[in-house]
Amino acid sequence: MSASVVQLTESKKQIQHTSRIFDEQRRAFRRNPSPSQTERRENLKRLKRLLLSNQQAMIEAIDQDFSCRSADETKIAELMPSVQGINHTLKHLSGWMKPAKRQVGMLFQPASNRIHYQPLGVVGIIVPWNYPLFLAVGPLVAALAAGNRVMIKMSEFTPHFSALFKDLIESHFPQDLVCVITGEADVAADFSSKPFDHLLFTGSTAVGRHVMRAAAENLTPVTLELGGKSPAVIAADVPMKDAAERMAFGKAVNAGQTCVAPDYVLCPADRVQSFVDEFRDSVNAMYPTLRDNADFTAIINERQYTRLKSYLDDARAKGADVIEINPADESMGDGTRKMPIHLVLNPTDEMTVMQDEIFGPILPVVTYGSIDEAIDYINNRPRPLAMYYFGYDKGAQDYIIDNTHSGGMCINDTLMHVAQDDLPFGGVGPSGMGSYHGHEGFLTFSHARGVFSRQRINSGKFVYAPHNTPFHKMVYKLFIR
Repeated sequence: MSASVVQLTESKKQIQHTSRIFDEQRRAFRRNPSPSQTERRENLKRLKRLLLSNQQAMIEAIDQDFSCRSADETKIAELMPSVQGINHTLKHLSGWMKPAKRQVGMLFQPASNRIHYQPLGVVGIIVPWNYPLFLAVGPLVAALAAGNRVMIKMSEFTPHFSALFKDLIESHFPQDLVCVITGEADVAADFSSKPFDHLLFTGSTAVGRHVMRAAAENLTPVTLELGGKSPAVIAADVPMKDAAERMAFGKAVNAGQTCVAPDYVLCPADRVQSFVDEFRDSVNAMYPTLRDNADFTAIINERQYTRLKSYLDDARAKGADVIEINPADESMGDGTRKMPIHLVLNPTDEMTVMQDEIFGPILPVVTYGSIDEAIDYINNRPRPLAMYYFGYDKGAQDYIIDNTHSGGMCINDTLMHVAQDDLPFGGVGPSGMGSYHGHEGFLTFSHARGVFSRQRINSGKFVYAPHNTPFHKMVYKLFIR
């Protein structure tokens, strides 16, 4: 039997399995449409125990998928924010679940208004390959806190971690509460076509369009966490070492395979060489070697490695100056998929590196004259998922905030806004829609049900027919003005 036939058969089994689990979860939700706080807290604690007791196995599985994924990066960027997100949710869940009081207009007194936060039902989560643990657990925490059943589609590009996570979830949760689906792109396409009560997708803008189109057939609400070209602006007076070091961290983590990694730099024209020198020094200090350095992560697969190499070839062919930062001058052959960080100077809009989200260790440097010129450059392009500004003047910081748009933003840092449990995380326009994390995650996966309540006294009868009484005229005079 050919490999394609085997894959087709396996995909068919996975699709049938997905449908069965979906139906099971819908039935289970109807039996228990409003899980108690005690149930939700126990589910979150169970998930936390899963994470804490299987740290090394998860680190090793992700390392296998990347061929080299820094163990500390997995701890810092995946395990730690996942556990802290659960802790934050456990601390605040009681307050989030309480009905919220709202005002009642004088015309409708005596009565009360409240918002009750209800679970939506069965939630679908589609996970990308770059942070397969954090981007599965983060939305799972929010969905469980809101009282939902959850189905998770893992990426086919992280087969070792996907298989492990599936086994761990199955050993800790009943499948009618949480289940993990694996499989190829056709399984993912079928998954996104299910009539979920909410669907969260993290991935590329191109695939996000397909997901939204499939969800629209069922009027399924979606949260899309996409990406785009996140700019980093260097002010004219900020100490260059501060900006370059923090930017080097943000670009080097996971070898730049981060949706909120700095995608290009806007640098004052007279400070480019200073930036290059300080950036190179910062990378060299963090990663004195690359090839056999367990701290420096590899590119996920050959397809992505080839794509990134083509970006560099295209930039060189079109006149860019490409600077490779390779401290020990090591050869990266023999299939290691280790790619040094590259700076691209004098990029133009015709280069693919300035058209597509890079998602790798390549950083173009664009020059600007005035801060308004930098703002215009950003605003003339699709709104990004993240934006970074480096400068200590508070007035300039406010000016940048007020005159640009992005999903999230850091002032004098990179990436760290994603790890803030009490800040929403999400995109805007082409970089996504909707948000989650913390309270916003609870709200995303809840239905805010407005409840207007009267008791024995009914003031509404005063506007019943027959109309055109003196009382009606008085009401109109008071309230239509």
